[in-house]
Parts: sequence; C-alpha cells; structure tokens
Amino acid sequence: MKGTSVRSGYVDLLRATAIVLVVVGHWLITALERGPDGSLTAPELMAAVPWTQWLTLVFQIMPVFFLAGGYAAAGSWSACHAEGGTAAGWIRGRALRLLLPTGAYLVPALGGLLIAAAFGADPALLGTIGWALAMQFWFLPVYLTLSALTPWLYAAYRRWGLRSVAMTAVAAVGVDLVVLGAGTDWAGQLGRLNYLLVWAVAYQLGFAWKGGGPTTRPWFGAVLVVGGAAGYAALVGFGPFPVSLVLVTGEEVSNTDPPSLAMLAWLFAQCGLCLLLAPLAERVLRSARRMRFVDSLGRISMTLYLWHMVPVLAAGAAFYLTDLAPEPTVGSGAWWAWRPAWILVLAALFCLLLAVLRPVDGLLIRLAGRARPRAEISGAWRPLLLVAGLAVTVWALAQWAVQGLARGGSPDWPTVLAFVAGSTLVVSAGTRWAAAETAEVAVRQPG
Repeated sequence: MKGTSVRSGYVDLLRATAIVLVVVGHWLITALERGPDGSLTAPELMAAVPWTQWLTLVFQIMPVFFLAGGYAAAGSWSACHAEGGTAAGWIRGRALRLLLPTGAYLVPALGGLLIAAAFGADPALLGTIGWALAMQFWFLPVYLTLSALTPWLYAAYRRWGLRSVAMTAVAAVGVDLVVLGAGTDWAGQLGRLNYLLVWAVAYQLGFAWKGGGPTTRPWFGAVLVVGGAAGYAALVGFGPFPVSLVLVTGEEVSNTDPPSLAMLAWLFAQCGLCLLLAPLAERVLRSARRMRFVDSLGRISMTLYLWHMVPVLAAGAAFYLTDLAPEPTVGSGAWWAWRPAWILVLAALFCLLLAVLRPVDGLLIRLAGRARPRAEISGAWRPLLLVAGLAVTVWALAQWAVQGLARGGSPDWPTVLAFVAGSTLVVSAGTRWAAAETAEVAVRQPG
C-alpha cells in the first residue's frame, strides 16, 4: 500500500478550513442579550429558531478534521516506524502537540475565573463563562485517544485495508442500535464508545486515503457522498434522529452526544466530498503563494480552536453589558442583519488576541524542543508513565468538556490537578530534557 508524501497541501487546507468553519459557526450561532435583572444571558439559537439546525450540515465539519488527521498520522507514523522509532515515542510527541497549547490556554482561563470568583462575581455567570471557555474541549480527549491508538489502528488497516474501516463502522452502528433499543443507563454508558468508534471511521478513512487505492478513484468518493447523504436523509426523515448535528436542548435523541447513526452517515458524505475534490484542490494549491497562506493558517490552527470563544466574552462585556450593542429579538430579521457586523467585530478582536499570543507560540515551540517530543521511550516503566499520563489527562479534559471550567462558580481543583499531573507524566516519560532541540516540532495543528 504505497502512499504519497507525508505532507499534503490539500490535507493541511482541510484541517485549517475545518477549524475556521468551527470558529465561524460558533460565532454565528452565539446569541447574547441582557436579562431583566441586567445580567448577560445566552439564548440557544437552534432551540429558539429551529430552522437554524440545518446550518450544522455546513458548520459541523469535524469529520473532515479527523479524515485529514488520519491521513497525516498515517504518513507520520509509517515514516517514524520505518526509521526505527517506537510507538511510545511517537505517541508522546503527538500528545505534546495537544497538551502544550492546551496548558497555555488553561493558565489564563482558570486564573481569570479564579480572580473573578475572589472579587465576588456571580457564581452562575462564572459557570456560564467557564462552560463557554471549555465547550470545544470535547475534541481533545477523543483525538488524544485516537492518536494513542494509531500504531495499532494503522496495523489493522495495513492488514485488512478498507475492511478495517467497515468493521469500525459496523461496530458503531451496533452500539447505537443497542442504545436506541435498550434506553437504559447501561446502554447510555455503552453509547459513549461511539465517541471513539464514529470518529475513528473518519480517522481510518484518512489512513486509506494516504494508502491510495480505491479512495483515490472518483467513484469511491461519489459513492460515499450519495450513500452518506441518502442515509442521513432517511435516518432524519423516517428515523428518530434530529436534523441538528450538534446538541440542542430538549432533544430526546442527540446526533453528537454521543455521535449517532445520522452523524456517521453525514461523516461519510463529508469525507466522500473531500476525496472527490482532492485532484482539483491539489492542482489549485500548486501555487507557492497559496501554500504559504495554508501554512500560516495551519501554524495557528490550535490557537484558533482553543481561544476562539474569548473574543465572544470580551465583546459581550464591552458591548452588551454597556448597552452599546443593538439587541433585536433573537432570530429576527434585524438580528440576522447584525450578524455580519458581529462576526467582523469578533474577527478584529481575535486578530488583536492572536498578535498578543505570538510570543506565547514562540515559547511553546521552545518548550516543545526542550521536552524532546521525538525522544525514544526506553525501559519498562517509562511507557507505563506515558499510559498513566494520557489516561489522567483524557479524564480531566473530558470532565471539562462536560462540566466547563468553573462548575459551581470556581475552578474544579481535582480536575486541574489531574490535568497537571497527567501532563507532567507524559513529559517525564521521555528521556531527560534537552538543552535545546530544534524543532520543526512546532506546536501547530495535531495530526
């Protein structure tokens, strides 16, 4: 299964585009208004205006990110393995790409919440802010886990080819059918497996894309697009699944909590479209100028993903709490007319934030070099440190994804300590720190 080069401009573009669409989608649907008591509230647009749930077919773009991540991981791991690298060393390097920028984000986020709580800020408001600051965290434990499983998932793909993708998809279907049929607590717990199984389908499709073969043929992408779109339409039209591909309050069945059959179907449609567009996109990206733009966007993609709700909070405080912003009824014509200006304001604030964060990005790159992300992990106990560290950090990130950073109005210290301890174990699993290890280990998008 001979693949192409490790890097692909189109794959880099897909990852960057997915992040940008997530950011714009969150900004678009965020509604703020003043309550009767003067407090700032955030009405749920997709619950108040149901037709907006159709927008999630465009803005729920994470299947594309997992597809591109799988492609890049296949190239990176196969190259590392061919050079004699170990699975543990590769996994640790991948984990650091996520954990270092996440830690840099958590320090000011948790510090700000702690200071606000000390000055007597309303606990309910801090809980809402803490949730907004962590709403994107669901992705991190899933991607960390898939990265940790990559050597074995890739071995399965090398042995069985596209059958490994099919087996994962069948397992995801089976889990969701049990959840729908049983409706009990144990079935709900079983359903959490689909956080891994469904996204692993896209991730493994990335392996297959990297490997060439049928995935590079136009008919393969077309089959995925038509079959996935038809499956989604049937599951929504005749089945129990809602239109929305993100969680909406009041839904008895969710397509994302955990990912459902409908999400799996739309995942196939999105991935198929990406495969269909690949030849055209690769030709367009032969321009050096376009590739420089893609590279610059890729370098800040994790920053974009982690920090994109901070401008929303800043704009809410600056314009809504001061009555400077217009407050038409959420979902009205006037409200939609205000959306372009709202997004432009957030983009301007975000550009300022990115400028402030540039020195932080440089510091992270230097720290990554000193932590030696490419270091081999030898001995019997260092791999155990890595496994323990990953398990603890995955747990902490999952807790924040569900509860936010300030449940009850203040940081959850056991979760904070778990994240710090887990990250420390991941770092210490490598060999001793280097005086300086030049890194093309730049902290950028994972994959």
